[in-house]
Amino acid sequence: MNKLIPFLFIFLWFSSCESDDQNNLLPYVIVNETINLTNPEFINLQVPGGWAYANGGIKGIIIYNVNGSSYKAYERSCPQILPSPCSQMTVEQSFKLKCPCDQSEFNILNGTPLTPNINYIVREYKVTVINSNTLKISNF
Repeated sequence: MNKLIPFLFIFLWFSSCESDDQNNLLPYVIVNETINLTNPEFINLQVPGGWAYANGGIKGIIIYNVNGSSYKAYERSCPQILPSPCSQMTVEQSFKLKCPCDQSEFNILNGTPLTPNINYIVREYKVTVINSNTLKISNF
């Protein structure tokens, strides 16, 4: 019986912690997109620092080429606002994401807020490089 007490304590500790999902305002949607980098709309993704918009997610996806071989993919819906007509983020100056509802800004490299008093990070999706011309974006 005494051996169960530490396990019970650990279980209660972890179950009482808040979720790591700081985007709890946004609804969950399944994301499963394949991106062909040779398509004209994704031509900018062929160079480091390039970005493009893609379909999928709640309000679309922003894809960013980090260094020529790794990519980031983010939800376009502003993380701190319930989805609305003005909550679709845009890329500004090729290095930040901007929410037109409240003019808040986020870092394109990691999704963290650049605007004071914003406590949500941008929802990030998993990017898998299938081959030199194909990316798979998903949230599972």
